[in-house]
Amino acid sequence: MTYMTRTLLAAMMASTIVAGTATAATHPETGEELAADQTFTNWTLDNPSSFDPQVVEDSDGAAMVRNMFEGLMNQDADGNLVPGVALDYSVNDDKNVYTFTLRPEAQWSNGDPVVASDFVYAWQRAVDPELASPYAWFMELMSIENASAIIAGEMPKEELGVKAIDDHTLEVTLSASLPYFATMTTHSTTFPAPQKVIEEFGAEWTKPENIVVNGAFILEDYTPGERIVQVRNPEYWDNENTILDKIETLVVTDQNQALTRYLAGEFDRIELPAGTYPKMKAEHPDEAVSVPWLCNYYYTFNVSDSGPEAFKDVRVRQALSLAVDRKVITENVMQGGQPEAYSFTPAAVAGFEPPKSAMADMTQAERDAKAKELLAEAGYGADNPLTFDMIYNTSENHKKVAVVLSQMWKQKLGVQASLANMEWKTFLDTRGRQDFALARGAWCGDYNEASTFLDLLTTPSGYNDGKYSNTEYDELIQSAKTAENAPELYTQAEAILAEEMPVIPIYHYAGVMMIDTDLKGWPYQNVERNWYGKNLYKVAE
Repeated sequence: MTYMTRTLLAAMMASTIVAGTATAATHPETGEELAADQTFTNWTLDNPSSFDPQVVEDSDGAAMVRNMFEGLMNQDADGNLVPGVALDYSVNDDKNVYTFTLRPEAQWSNGDPVVASDFVYAWQRAVDPELASPYAWFMELMSIENASAIIAGEMPKEELGVKAIDDHTLEVTLSASLPYFATMTTHSTTFPAPQKVIEEFGAEWTKPENIVVNGAFILEDYTPGERIVQVRNPEYWDNENTILDKIETLVVTDQNQALTRYLAGEFDRIELPAGTYPKMKAEHPDEAVSVPWLCNYYYTFNVSDSGPEAFKDVRVRQALSLAVDRKVITENVMQGGQPEAYSFTPAAVAGFEPPKSAMADMTQAERDAKAKELLAEAGYGADNPLTFDMIYNTSENHKKVAVVLSQMWKQKLGVQASLANMEWKTFLDTRGRQDFALARGAWCGDYNEASTFLDLLTTPSGYNDGKYSNTEYDELIQSAKTAENAPELYTQAEAILAEEMPVIPIYHYAGVMMIDTDLKGWPYQNVERNWYGKNLYKVAE
């Protein structure tokens, strides 16, 4: 939608309200009649980890943050870069200095202008050991000059390679050329932060009564375990061209209950419970949706010093992976079009070629036989059964997968796996402290490039929860950042993972949802599934 057409829409809507006529506003491009109530009622499985851009670490929480804060660049419905706070950017010949030009009309919800120093403050904050951002490693991954040393506590945060040339010019210096750097600025960790508000309220700055934002919506209410309400931010630079008035996200930890409430008309969008997609597609063909999603689903072994001795034996890890019948999980449990995973990186990632997989070429009977052989070689069998605990965060879908996995291992290998589910924040803490044996994992790409997945398993990664470490693997990933043959190096790295099996890839995600037909503008073609409330609207039913 162009600026002029959106302005026209805003004028039409305003004139309708002022005149008090019965004429309904229509979408300026499609001609659709717009609903009088522009409230989008969304669903989430759990409370967001945070509303702080430099602290949030879950995908639903990041979506809420994305609607309240705007970074340098945004994405369109196809995942292409479009201007955010930055109107444009340039890069030097060596491709290691990026200069962003900020729009002068951008401002915070308290009326203060958004300036380059707001990004400098936010980025320094993200690498500051004092904050201990769970995404500090992402700033390091962006190759920003001195990020690694600052995170390690070896340099002051002021030495980070980012500076405000003036209020509307931000310069970023990289330690190495990174051709996809600009795409990484759509990530929430890179969003600006209001320094004076954070300094005044400290950790409580994100409470509804304190928060100051620069995005299209502002936090009006947050009742943990119940709802998050975001309303239009009248100070947002493009507010007059935003159609939605409110995003109300309800917390429902039981996905079957969420589906029941959706069918009763309470939600505009939900994620479908495992196994329900075929029935919903048959009964509600215009509302049930399955689209590619740049995410993986896996289980990670704790191979750190605190992990089980058994998992330090690659034969045990390989055996457990081989015995997983992925087709049963994708076709009988999930039933939503999820592809089986034999690589950590989804095939949907741009420019990525998965390696040839010996496991994928075997029949399941052959895999099971090999699994038994490997486990016996490692010293486990009827006289010495392998036992361990496995954890997952509370979700009916995760429970179903965990139960099926444990049953497969018991029936095929005599393995005893004890299951434990945990509330989301407890789960994150437990997994992050390596207080587990086997843990559910999932990762959604922060940008559309293979490194967003493969970096996760490098030695220094903040989300390498199993503490896997392989020097050759680390070197491949590091080399790929500046190599012309990066796809080839990524494929080699995946081959190492397939051999050493630090994680068990189960499936790659599909976005399996119910979306009400009156909600328009959802970015189905964006495989990162980054959606922006400012681009959504509701039509009259």
